[in-house]
Order: sequence, then structure tokens, then C-alpha cells
Amino acid sequence: MAGLGPGGAAEPRPLLVKIVMAGESCVGKTSIVRRYTEPGSPPAGSPATSYMATIGIDFKVKPVMFHDRRVKLQIWDTAGQERFHTLSTSYFRGAQGFVLVYDITNLKSFQSVTMWMNDIYELAWEFGMPFFETSAKENVNIEHAFSVLTKEILEKKSGVLHDLDVVSLNETKKRTCCAF
Repeated sequence: MAGLGPGGAAEPRPLLVKIVMAGESCVGKTSIVRRYTEPGSPPAGSPATSYMATIGIDFKVKPVMFHDRRVKLQIWDTAGQERFHTLSTSYFRGAQGFVLVYDITNLKSFQSVTMWMNDIYELAWEFGMPFFETSAKENVNIEHAFSVLTKEILEKKSGVLHDLDVVSLNETKKRTCCAF
């Protein structure tokens, strides 16, 4: 049900956007999701955090405002273990965006990005995605990466969002990378 906005006019329902996090186990998918959806949460690797590997799938919702439009981001955090691969890829259907995560200190996790890209491509996703280096541990580029992803999705959905600045993201040392 749409709510009433200023002046009593009905506000449109928020636009629902499905984003899927993909990548090998223990590369930081859950840490990135928590950093983005739970601002102020302790950094990954701190004594207050000890994340267990995601079993199956989990998701969080983050409402955002984007050019005066309410958007509800539904972010699906998939399990990276091989035994959950088929289950994880089944959640790709209907997604408007993907975040591929790998750990730059783990060569195998980087090499597996090709496998994940092939799974996404099988669902007719085109390459040419923006690339961001992020760090859940140091809270670097998490907000910006999701903002640009949301912008790209909304532009494809509506074709009306224009003239947003995309900042070059070659910043300080990062530990986890995401390809969008």
C-alpha cells in the first residue's frame, strides 16, 4: 500500500531491486553486506565479529532514496562453498545486479570469478560492468559501490537517470574486490 506524501498525495511504492552477492567462501560477501546494511557495525576481523560461513542463502533489505525515488534494495548473500553452488546460482534468476567478490590475498578466489561470470552470463547478463575495489574491514567504497550499482540498475529500468558523477576509485590499500 502506498503511503501519503506531502499535501496528502499518494507516494508510489518503493522500487524493489534484487542484487545477488557471489563468490567463493570466506571472501567477505557477508562482511560487505553487513557494512552496507548495518552502518556502524564492527569491522570484519575485529574481536567483536566472527562471521560463520553462510549456509545456503541469506538476504538483507536496505531502503535508499535515489533521485527522490524510494528504492528497496534486496541484497542476497549466497554461500560460496562448492556444495551450495547450484543453490546459489538458482537465486540469480530475477536479479537486476550482481556483486562478484574475491579476496586479493587468495588467488583461488580471484580465479573463480570466471566461473561465477559464466553462471551469470548463462542468465543473459552482459559484461561491461563497473569495477570497484572495496574493503569491508576498513569500510572503503562500500556505500559508493552499491550507489553506482543502484544507479546502473535504475537507468536500465527507467532510462531517466542521467548526469551522475562516477568517481575514480583508486584509493588506499584494499583487501576485497568486487566486480559489478
